[in-house]
Amino acid sequence: MKAFKVIALIAPFTLTSGCSFLFGEDGLFPDNSNRYKEAPELAEIVVPPSLGRAKIEPIYPIPRVENSLSMAAEFEAPRPAPLIAGSELDAVRIQRLGDEAWALVAVAPGQLWPQVRAFLTSSGIGVASSDAREGLIDTQFVTLKERSLPTRFRFRVETGVQRNTSELHVLQQDRAVDDVPWPASSDDLELEGDMLRNVAQFIANSSESAPVSMMADRSMGDSGRINLEDGEDYTRLRLRLGFARAWASVSKAITESGFIIDDRNRSEGLFYLSFVGPQKEGDDGWFDWLWGGEEAHPLSGKRYELKVASNADDSEVIITLMGPSGAAIERRDQQALLTILKGNIN
Repeated sequence: MKAFKVIALIAPFTLTSGCSFLFGEDGLFPDNSNRYKEAPELAEIVVPPSLGRAKIEPIYPIPRVENSLSMAAEFEAPRPAPLIAGSELDAVRIQRLGDEAWALVAVAPGQLWPQVRAFLTSSGIGVASSDAREGLIDTQFVTLKERSLPTRFRFRVETGVQRNTSELHVLQQDRAVDDVPWPASSDDLELEGDMLRNVAQFIANSSESAPVSMMADRSMGDSGRINLEDGEDYTRLRLRLGFARAWASVSKAITESGFIIDDRNRSEGLFYLSFVGPQKEGDDGWFDWLWGGEEAHPLSGKRYELKVASNADDSEVIITLMGPSGAAIERRDQQALLTILKGNIN
């Protein structure tokens, strides 16, 4: 009987102390639901110079709103800039600059890569080598009708200017002797053009059911080559293209962004512009939001200068928007206009 009493007294103590041992603040399974409140603030993550920041930048930069800005009582949220270039156009387009031609495809490189491989398979053209990391597919030499020399092709898949787009370039070479390196440009531009049109048509017909190459997707990415950079004292576009192509692309995008080109100075990288506003129905979502949906566009008739400046090795350009003679313009105007321009550059 005495032994039973001792056990009865010890049992409640063991249960109570056991709960504290397992679930208390210092127990094996402590309650950590509020520990984050005590966590120290860490230093900002610094991206190494060898890596790009394109994948971690915001897709839709939030326009700066001045303290004095007053909005209408009712307004519609702006439509974001399109994720892909030519979202209202065909999935595949042939682009040209001088003698150079390429296909602009509204899919990421990881999706375009297997489509090119599928085209070669269906056409009976053998693959000599392929490198998904570099985006290169070299074919074997083939003999075509009405051509005395065998010929081969190199297909190059690159990230497009806009997010989730790709570019496909074709290089053609005739076989005169063995072990000849690839030329800088095709031996037969007409044959190159025929091959580019054929593969572009194949891609357009099969884009909806295309698979994805994970290696090509990881190697080439899908973040595009253009970024809107918004710092404390600047707003600009960074476009990773050489000056010649960037100049042509920006020139075309300007007219699609509500501007008229009054004059241009290519040697100085300057466009002299007049803004006329959106020309298509439904294109004024950004502007209605920023300026309260006024009937007369507040920027209509204003003049601007657009500067396209190349870096030392001609691998990219910086695009800035200014007032006449380089005068500063309002931050929200600059940001909104560059955002519209960004969505139209291919």
